[in-house]
Amino acid sequence: MTDATYVSVQRRFQTRRLTAFAIPALILLYLTYICISFDIAGLAARARLDNAAILTADFVSYKTHVTRDNRSGDLTIAIEGESKGTYAPGQRPDWVQTSGDITRIDLGKGHLVTYDSTGARYVVPGYGTIDIQPEDGKLKLTAPQPTPDWINVGDTRISVTTPQGRFAYSRSKVETFKYQPGWELFFFTLDSPFYGKTYGQLTAMLMGDRIDPARSNLALMASDFWHNKMWHHADVAWALFETLLMAFLGTMGAALVALPLAFLAAANFAPFRAVRFAFRRVFDFLRGVDGLIWTIVLARAFGPGPMTGALAILLTDTGTFGKTFSETLENIDEKQVEGVRSTGAGALQRARFGVIPQIAPVLLSQVLYYLESNTRSATVIGAIVGGGIGLLLTQAIITQKDWEEVAYYMLLIVLMVMAMDTLSGWIRRKFIKG
Repeated sequence: MTDATYVSVQRRFQTRRLTAFAIPALILLYLTYICISFDIAGLAARARLDNAAILTADFVSYKTHVTRDNRSGDLTIAIEGESKGTYAPGQRPDWVQTSGDITRIDLGKGHLVTYDSTGARYVVPGYGTIDIQPEDGKLKLTAPQPTPDWINVGDTRISVTTPQGRFAYSRSKVETFKYQPGWELFFFTLDSPFYGKTYGQLTAMLMGDRIDPARSNLALMASDFWHNKMWHHADVAWALFETLLMAFLGTMGAALVALPLAFLAAANFAPFRAVRFAFRRVFDFLRGVDGLIWTIVLARAFGPGPMTGALAILLTDTGTFGKTFSETLENIDEKQVEGVRSTGAGALQRARFGVIPQIAPVLLSQVLYYLESNTRSATVIGAIVGGGIGLLLTQAIITQKDWEEVAYYMLLIVLMVMAMDTLSGWIRRKFIKG
C-alpha cells in the first residue's frame, strides 16, 4: 500500500468517525432547541396532573352530587349535578340517609360525611374527623394537625379530596361528590319506570301489563332509551349520520368532479400543453390548501352546517383525485383503446369501453380509501362548522363535567371508522377482486 493510499484510507476513517459523532450531536442539539423553543419545562410546570387524574377517572365513572343549601336547608341529590339526573323528593340512593336536619353520606371504606344544623363533618379513616362550622361570616376548621395537602383551606371555602370522593363547604352550600364506576342513566333516566330494574325484571315487565295503555312496554322501553335526556341517544345517532353524510357527499362529489377533469390533465388525452398545465395547477391549488382552511373559509362564506363541511372535503379531494386520476389515465394500456377505436367507436365510447374498465379498480380503491379517511376528518370538520359528532365531542370537552360523554363519543367514532374500514374492504373485494 502506497503512502497516498494509506493517507486516503485514514482520511476516510476519520470522516466516518466524525460523522458518527456529528449526527447524534446534531440530533441532541435539535432536541434541545425544541425543548427551549416550545417551553417544555414550562408546560410540565403548568400541567395539572390532579385535574388530569379526575378527568381520566370520569371516563369510566360517574359522580353523584349531594348538596345542601346552607340558607334554606334544602337537600338535593343529582347524578352529575344535572337537573335531568336529580332524584325526586323521597327518592335517594341507599348510601344517603336523612333524619330531620341530619344527612349521613356513606362514601365507603369507612369514609362518612355528616351534614347537620351546626355545619358538616367528614370522618377519614387513618386521619381523623374534619369538622367545619360557620363562625362570624367565616369557616372554622377543626382537624388533626398538621393539615395535609389534600385539604384546601380558605376563609370562605374548604375542600377535601380523597380516593373515596370529594367534599366542599362554602358559605352558601355544602356538597359531597361520590364517584362510582360505570355510565349511570345510560339506558334509562330516573323518571323512567324501567330505571334500576335488573335484566330479569325488565324481561318480566315486557310480558306484564301495559304501563302506558297507548303502546306496548317494549315500545315504551325503546322510547325511554332513544329519548334519554342525559345521553341523548337520538341526537347522537343523528350526529353520526351527519358525519357520515359529510364524508360521503364530499368524497363522492370530489370523485365525480375530478374524473372528467382528469382527462383534461392527462398527457395522452389532452393534446394542448396549456390546457394540461392549467388544470394541473388548479388541482395543485385545491389540494395545496388544507381541508381545515377550506372549512373556515366556507364557513365564513356560507355559514356553519354539514353541507359546508362536505364542500370543504369536496374541494380538497377534487385536487387530490384530479392528480391521481390523471396519472392513472397516463398509464393505461393504449392497445385496448385502439381495439375499441377499430370498431368505429367515438371518443365517449372509447373512454367508456376502453379506458374506464382499466382504471375502475384503481379509482374505486382510491375513492374508498379517502372515504374511510374522510370519515375521521369529518369529525374535526364538524367541530368547526357545527355539525356531526365532532360538535358534540367539542361541547363535551369544553364543559369538562361530562367527561364520560367524551369517552362515549370517542368510542362511537372509533366504531364508526372500524365499520367504514370493514365496509370499504368488503366493497373492494366484491368489485375489484370479483
